[in-house]
Amino acid sequence: MSTPPCSSTPTSPPPSPSAESTPTPVASIPELTGVDTAVLLDADFAAALTSLGLTPGTVGTATLVDGSLIFPITGGNVDYYDPNESYRPYVQGTIEHEGSGFSLTAGDTVVDLTNFTIDPGTSKLYGDVSVNGTVAVEQALLFDLWGGTLKPLQTGPNDTAILEGTTVHISADAAGLLNDTFKTDAVKAGLLVGIAKITVNTK
Repeated sequence: MSTPPCSSTPTSPPPSPSAESTPTPVASIPELTGVDTAVLLDADFAAALTSLGLTPGTVGTATLVDGSLIFPITGGNVDYYDPNESYRPYVQGTIEHEGSGFSLTAGDTVVDLTNFTIDPGTSKLYGDVSVNGTVAVEQALLFDLWGGTLKPLQTGPNDTAILEGTTVHISADAAGLLNDTFKTDAVKAGLLVGIAKITVNTK
């Protein structure tokens, strides 16, 4: 008979951390203070909006500059690990964008997508959805982020760091919601919205 798990036999010391334990991040920002996430809109996305009769616009503190929607970063945290090592995901944390977003308008219907939260560890972007000023869903999964084209962490001016190259795609949840709201079936999951460039203060 095997020894009961609660026997009086002295227990062995806990194992030491393995080589697969969490490594030290290359860069760590425990409290984000800015700057912004910019999404350079894909030409096909703009054409798709036009074909659907949807007019885009900015909400709150968001701006549209040279074809990029820009959302100020208002909080969160980020750890960045060496992408050449085996530890995954190599970008972790949350990136918050309270008080900004963009709108889609068709006739008398206005959909606002706001208060974005990026989870780089799961490659998801969440946000609040309002229809004609009434909140429909809070922190719905709006966009999938595909990091296959993400460039290595770059150093920017004025004590900033830049993550650029992730592509932004409409999620299945967002496609269904927009189709229901605008009475269409033309919004497809996976539609490329644009390429993201995240700039954060490092100090």
